[in-house]
Amino acid sequence: MKKTLIAGGLALAAGLIAPCAQAKPTVPAARPTIVLVHGAFADSSSWNGVMAALQHDGYTVVAAPDTLRGVRADADVVAGVVKSIAGPVVLVGHSYGGSVISEAAEGASNVTGLVYVAAFAPDAGETALGLAGRFPGSTLAPTLAPPVPLAGGGNDLYIRQALFPAQFAADVPLAQARLMAAGQRPVTDAALSEASTAPAWKHVPSWFVYGDADRNIPPAAMRFMAQRAGARETLVVKGASHVVMVSHPAEVAGVIERAAAAQ
Repeated sequence: MKKTLIAGGLALAAGLIAPCAQAKPTVPAARPTIVLVHGAFADSSSWNGVMAALQHDGYTVVAAPDTLRGVRADADVVAGVVKSIAGPVVLVGHSYGGSVISEAAEGASNVTGLVYVAAFAPDAGETALGLAGRFPGSTLAPTLAPPVPLAGGGNDLYIRQALFPAQFAADVPLAQARLMAAGQRPVTDAALSEASTAPAWKHVPSWFVYGDADRNIPPAAMRFMAQRAGARETLVVKGASHVVMVSHPAEVAGVIERAAAAQ
């Protein structure tokens, strides 16, 4: 009798232990790397607040170079950065950078989401200038400085420094906006007039965030592009300027993190 009880107890213990021993540990999915692409009249420092928030929350962040020379050429550079990253990537573009990420993500199997931050999301054949002019509200053209001729042809475009704060960064402290004006990166007229060819937002999930006081890209244009892309989320920040990522980094980082979590 005693032997039978011992044997039964051992069998029961083995039955309890075996499933635990056979169960495979759950491996959490790798967090996407966040690749940020700045737009015209800005540089990578415009992402500083967003980068700080993302890094605080444990994300790996890369501010990709954007020469603002041409959509396809800039997209090729960003695509190279994406290709070098092992694991999933969420691509984020501001302004003209939206055109760049739309092209760069095409054919990149590790891009799981696109986030448009006050950005263009053009369809094939569309240009940044064409989209901005399709809806009323942009006051950019009168604020541009005289074009700077380039040796190889074409022109660089800048916003007049005195007009930059009100036009580009009206909700940013004036001293900071003046620094941004002095350090702005020019875009070529050709880049703004170059037609997109392969919009990845047609098959890659997208998220949009922009301000309702944007003076560069009309909010109506961004609403149209978000709806056309079937955006998973569209956040409109009240009173935010074109540089919503500078004035409202927490809100922008939040949208990016929700895009990252949706993979």
